[in-house]
This record gives sequence, C-alpha cells and structure tokens, in this order.
Amino acid sequence: VTGNINSLKALKDTLTMVSIEFSNNVNGDFPVHGDFMDLADFPRLKELDLFQTAVIGDVREIGAHDFPALKSLSLPKDVYGGDGQEFQS
Repeated sequence: VTGNINSLKALKDTLTMVSIEFSNNVNGDFPVHGDFMDLADFPRLKELDLFQTAVIGDVREIGAHDFPALKSLSLPKDVYGGDGQEFQS
C-alpha cells in the first residue's frame, strides 16, 4: 500500500479496521502518509493501526464526535501523542 491515507475516504462507510504496519519501501522510506485525522469521520472504524507509517497529526485534535466507534489506536511516534494509544470503551 502506498499513498495518502485520505484515499481511503471512498470506503468511509464500510471500513471497520485499518491496519498498515511496517510499510517501508526498499529505500527505507514510508510510502503511506497523510494525517490520521482524515479518518476521524469513519463511522464504523473500530481499529486504526498506522504504526511505522509516515502519518502525522496530533491526538489533541480529536474531538467529541471524531472516531465514534474507535476502540484501538496505534500511531507512529511522529504523531503527537502517538505510539500505542488505547481508548476505554
């Protein structure tokens, strides 16, 4: 998988899990990028695992209506507050 995670918007109403781990190419670059908040309005998303991608963002931007079904969140260290966040149910 390569490209910006906002390209997943076409699957917004059906995705329940996104797991992209260790997505580096032969140069050691991480070809999956974007802002994890682009997926905040996915109503069925329960699991979001973007560990070791080039995704950016800030968990402090998560609002009361963002990620309404999310139970598990794993973000890379470049996301402020990232690297293994868990939500209470």
